[in-house]
Amino acid sequence: MESSDLFLYDSNMGAMRTNAAIKVYNLFGESGDLPDIVHCETIATRSMLYNWVVSVHRHARLHQVLLIESGGGQATLDGQLHALRPMQVVNVPVGDVHGFSFTPGTEGWVLTLAAEIMDEALLASEGLRSVLSQCASVRGTPQIRATMKQIFAEHAARDFGRAHVLRALSAALIGLVARELASGRREVGATDSELCRRFEALLELQHLRRWSVSEYAKALSVTPTHLNRVTRNATGDTASHLILNRMIREARRNLVYTDLPVSAIAYALGFDDPAYFSRVYAAATGVSPRTFRARLHGREA
Repeated sequence: MESSDLFLYDSNMGAMRTNAAIKVYNLFGESGDLPDIVHCETIATRSMLYNWVVSVHRHARLHQVLLIESGGGQATLDGQLHALRPMQVVNVPVGDVHGFSFTPGTEGWVLTLAAEIMDEALLASEGLRSVLSQCASVRGTPQIRATMKQIFAEHAARDFGRAHVLRALSAALIGLVARELASGRREVGATDSELCRRFEALLELQHLRRWSVSEYAKALSVTPTHLNRVTRNATGDTASHLILNRMIREARRNLVYTDLPVSAIAYALGFDDPAYFSRVYAAATGVSPRTFRARLHGREA
């Protein structure tokens, strides 16, 4: 699907420091959309196919959590190298560049969540989204490990209520990961942290009105420059990019879960021109809305 979308990224990973274009995948090496509530696989399942080296890439609409059980290696997270050891958790938000070099024989788990699942689980008022937007490696806990194992067992069992249980367990896992990230995150002043939470809550209320950064800043009684600084410090992203991402998530949700025509979705999202909406969507994801929907249903656009 979105693997044709490329962007330039200067990694400091030695041989990869080539300013080469970074591939955008769903699951690494795959272009098809996420086919299930969540995707579960062991670290070995995919990395063995690439001689235990997963080159730098990003996921346009997927969030991943990795947990090392044994072995280890090295992760590249937004150009920074992180050592991987047993009980290490790696949080990879949507859109962040990452890669791995695992020690052969490394064991562990990879949980992949669609952005839509994250939207269901994360309430703006709770402040988890800004914490989980960090591409980071933290020490895991026995509770994280136990929850990850529960998710994998439920995913494989195919029992009644499976989707509901998977959503609930996944929400619990990302909450536990957010807790560990928050305990070691870069300190943000209390005032800035509160402003970021207010912006996230306002974005949830107003995203269908397609407000600009200036309009959000005015409603929050700050300057656009200050709002961008605060969101970048808290999430690593500008306010304008967060606004765009929220619109794209809503568009994807409509494309996946409704039969509304693309033009109707465009109007519902506040666009006066459906063709312009399609161009914005394609620029952000690498594929047009119609092509995304067609491929989701196994058809050619």
